[in-house]
Amino acid sequence: MEKIMSAFLLDIRPLKEPLGFIRVLEWVFAIFAFASTGNYSGTTSFNIKCQETHLVHVINVSFEYPFRLNKNGFDVPTCEVNKTAEWKKYYLIGDHSSSAEFFVAVGVLAFLYCTSILVVYVGYQHVYRESNRGPVIDLLITGIFTFLWLVASSAWGKGLTDVKLATSPTTLITLPNVCKIRPNECTPGALPTFGPLNSSVISGFLNLILWAGNCWFIFKETHFHTQAAPSATQQEATRQP
Repeated sequence: MEKIMSAFLLDIRPLKEPLGFIRVLEWVFAIFAFASTGNYSGTTSFNIKCQETHLVHVINVSFEYPFRLNKNGFDVPTCEVNKTAEWKKYYLIGDHSSSAEFFVAVGVLAFLYCTSILVVYVGYQHVYRESNRGPVIDLLITGIFTFLWLVASSAWGKGLTDVKLATSPTTLITLPNVCKIRPNECTPGALPTFGPLNSSVISGFLNLILWAGNCWFIFKETHFHTQAAPSATQQEATRQP
């Protein structure tokens, strides 16, 4: 432990370089990606006008992360005469938790890795660059996260589209039987706010771009880039006839 602590040399100059600066951006966007998804809760609604009882009911339906919509129930009046207190429970359609939880998990893991590698950049840069092992491992992990962001963002983008469809007031009024019985009248109500979730998908693809771009700067730290670059002697030999 003492050896590790003695090796710590604080130097914030790597944060001014593309390698470190992009890591900071990845750290910020990773937080935004999983926070905007994991903390989300929304409400959608529709209206039921019971012609026999002349009553109008506003039905509010709440849902939240991880979007197991088939477990989100809501009560609907039966609209029967002399049974105004009788209600029936219905549920939203679909379970979109797998794509949402996978997206959040990738965001959390990316945040943790960015935190740890930033500590290495600013405190152990001399250890990081003393051998090729550090940059190669960093490049490998960054490549893995690039792939994970691609898969997670694409899956969650599709999942969000399905969530929007399932929670649309237009879809809700097709679920209760009372809405299919005339002369009862069901009309769409308030739309849920999907701004944070739309932003989460956008931040997911921004993370994909950042992590993919950072692969190049990490590659330049490895011996692969050094070997690929021709030496001055090789360049001079190329010029000679």
